Amino acid sequence: MAATAPVRRLDALDWSALAGALETDGFAVTPPLLTARDGTTLARLFDDDARFRQTIDMGRYRFGEGCYRYFAEPLPPVVATLRTAAYRHLAPIATRWARALALPAFPATFDAFRRHCADRGQRRPTPLLLRYSAGGYNNLHQDVYGDVVFPLQMTIMLARPDHDFTGGEFLLVEQRPRMQSRGHAIALPTGAAVVFPCRERPVPGRRGVYRATMRHGVSTVRSGVRTTLGIIFHDAR
Repeated sequence: MAATAPVRRLDALDWSALAGALETDGFAVTPPLLTARDGTTLARLFDDDARFRQTIDMGRYRFGEGCYRYFAEPLPPVVATLRTAAYRHLAPIATRWARALALPAFPATFDAFRRHCADRGQRRPTPLLLRYSAGGYNNLHQDVYGDVVFPLQMTIMLARPDHDFTGGEFLLVEQRPRMQSRGHAIALPTGAAVVFPCRERPVPGRRGVYRATMRHGVSTVRSGVRTTLGIIFHDAR
């Protein structure tokens, strides 16, 4: 798979519109970044043990029902280049959010951010493949792997909805102070990405900016096999 075509598609996105959707709704869905063939190629890596540093059986830890595997270094080229390119576009948004919450800004480049992670003991790559068979699901959670947390992450659909699987919507729940929680169920097309907060986001309120806590998960897969690529930008301890 050529890594350049997905990055060209990512660079060509309307990032102002995506930033607006993140501000308004707390998430943004892109057009397809990967073709169906790209998705199939990446999904097939799931069975190659040499590609991964760790495998998690979700049922064992009561995370849900399914399995996910963290890539080892070196990452597949398309994953590495998408991670680097997406960070370049998301870092300005992350810095605006950080300033709104009186937090430090983020480095402009992904290499500098990874050095920042490494300096704080976070050196293990976090991109992963997730696979759910019929009956599988993922409980609402946050992906925090250390003190350094980049506030945004991406999930890219590798399977073909209504062909490879049914059900399995991406779930996002926002907990707002003194208000009832707000939820979204997002059906991703093949190759499309959802960009969403890792842990929290700033939301303007009557008394200034407040922190809205975010959790994400996956609804129950009714049939077939659902495979996605997760791109998390901070590394793990």
